Amino acid sequence: MITIKTESQIEKMRKAGALLKSVLDALRAEIQPGVTTLHLDKLAERLIRSAGALPSFKGYNGFPFSICASVDDQVVHGFSNNKPLKQGQLLSVDCGVILNGWQSDSAFSVLVGGGSAEDQKLVDVTEECFWRGAAQARAGNHLGDISHAVQQHAESHGYGVIRDLCGHGIGQEMHEDPNVPNYGKPGRGVKLQAGMVLAIEPMISMGDWRVFLEDDDWTVVTRDGSKCSHYEHTVLITEGEPEILSFPGARIPEALR
Repeated sequence: MITIKTESQIEKMRKAGALLKSVLDALRAEIQPGVTTLHLDKLAERLIRSAGALPSFKGYNGFPFSICASVDDQVVHGFSNNKPLKQGQLLSVDCGVILNGWQSDSAFSVLVGGGSAEDQKLVDVTEECFWRGAAQARAGNHLGDISHAVQQHAESHGYGVIRDLCGHGIGQEMHEDPNVPNYGKPGRGVKLQAGMVLAIEPMISMGDWRVFLEDDDWTVVTRDGSKCSHYEHTVLITEGEPEILSFPGARIPEALR
């Protein structure tokens, strides 16, 4: 069932989103060659709990960490570990918080210490895919408008759009209705209404879109071994421009409005 949030509930989600943004900013500042993803995970948990919140991911269906740390061909749900990160690796960090019973979910990708122009383009285009999708997240549009915008931009650059995983509604639960695929046809799917909150999260591969699950039963990896980038924010549908709850003050790029 899709829930429409009230203004008081949306305000709580704004606060959760602001906290999550501060946590992810702190993690991004720590990322450099030699740092471990386990260090990032412990930092995230410490920052979240010190703010009186809970890490959404830790314990969710048995997931053992506070962040998903996915490297290179790992798409999502990567386990943190003690391996030092290497120059040029593509690291995707996904994190969620629960503050006063309300959730926020966000992810970013970065090249550790910088990397190749080819890999940076993948990271940049993935982020662009998010903004193109979010620009369609307006009351009166359809879910397919978001999905199509993401797919069209990724495929115009020759990239693969991961199809086995998708975005989702979010509120008091991390995963609520509806699912938000990153591929689809415009004008199709649920009609968007003001007060809906969606986690829009392009997962874009340098190569093919097909994936498989590693032996830990969590980590999703590209089948062809190509690198993958992930970018996500929690987005409020309004009558006009959507509000990016996990990126306070951010606006849809003017060219997309």
